[in-house]
Amino acid sequence: MELLEKRIIQDACILPGNVLKVDSFLNHQMDVDFLCQLGEEFYRLFSDCGVNKILTIEASGIAIAAIVATAFDNCPVVFAKKTESLNVDGAVYSSKVTSFTKKRTYDVFVSQKYLNPEDHVLIIDDFLAVGSALNGLIDIVNQSGATV
Repeated sequence: MELLEKRIIQDACILPGNVLKVDSFLNHQMDVDFLCQLGEEFYRLFSDCGVNKILTIEASGIAIAAIVATAFDNCPVVFAKKTESLNVDGAVYSSKVTSFTKKRTYDVFVSQKYLNPEDHVLIIDDFLAVGSALNGLIDIVNQSGATV
């Protein structure tokens, strides 16, 4: 992840409240070539883990996870939703997640038809602040019986 570290040093800044601002290349404007390189690095690190699903949370994680998925032979990307929707039917796995940057708690959910005990899940998101999103996604994976 030296690539990411160099890019943070080059282009990021720290805002009040210890918020790392990476919007010029990651979560507002995306450098797709850079993200493809990150995807290859994730593949190098986790290719021996049997990854067959990538899990993220809306919204900033979706594009990043989709690009990483291309390095894993286009395995499916599942994303936890923060709001209820008419297009999600049936049973769901859910967990509470507090957004560090929005200072708001969400009930996030994933349809049970998209995660199952046979899955080996790689969790991808834009940035880890205090771990709430990560812990919520791990909780959802555990509810499904899948492996992180």
